[in-house]
Amino acid sequence: MGHNILAPSILAADCADLRTEIQAIETEGAEYVHIDVMDGVFVPSLSFGIPIVESVRKITKMVLDVHLMIIHPLKYIKQFAQAGADSITFHMESEDDPDEVIDAIRAAGCKVGISIKPGTPVEDVYRYLDKVDMLLIMTVEPGFGGQPYIPESTARIAQARYHINSNALNVDIEVDGGITEKTAATVIEVGANVIVAGSAIFHGDAADNTRRYVKLLSEKKVGEVL
Repeated sequence: MGHNILAPSILAADCADLRTEIQAIETEGAEYVHIDVMDGVFVPSLSFGIPIVESVRKITKMVLDVHLMIIHPLKYIKQFAQAGADSITFHMESEDDPDEVIDAIRAAGCKVGISIKPGTPVEDVYRYLDKVDMLLIMTVEPGFGGQPYIPESTARIAQARYHINSNALNVDIEVDGGITEKTAATVIEVGANVIVAGSAIFHGDAADNTRRYVKLLSEKKVGEVL
């Protein structure tokens, strides 16, 4: 597990001015760009696809953190990798075999993330954690930005961090959903170290917001929960 990383979600960005938005967050110290891919089946909403990843790749050196909220991730791993994804996160609840998806992401040369929805027991993902680089714990129901943080998520993050540390696994915990300065501090204290923020960054002045969150993250120590 490394230091705390801010991963602004461009789901909340102004797509008509994506270059400016991305340059603002990069200049101010964000390390990842979080790109949500939704198929309208696994989640009710539709969002970005391969062309957006290709376009963003051309304008930034930041890590492209691609989150596949889709029912059949296996079909698209190679295409997203070729488009420029650095890290690909899929949902354990998707219809493809998690081991096969993990192997496909590795074979494509990307870092592997596995995600669970708020209703999925944390222990269900334990058997995959020695094969992945990151666990993404959704702290809202996936599908739409701007939702409030689900308070029960805090205990779930702590549980995952305890398991990861107890088993000496080198796995980041990413949190996505309802992030504010208050919830960011909370999730870091219980063990998260990659923070996805959409509305909190892109609603208002993206540069100012990024600067503030990067400072907050740099001052917070990740909780060990042991």
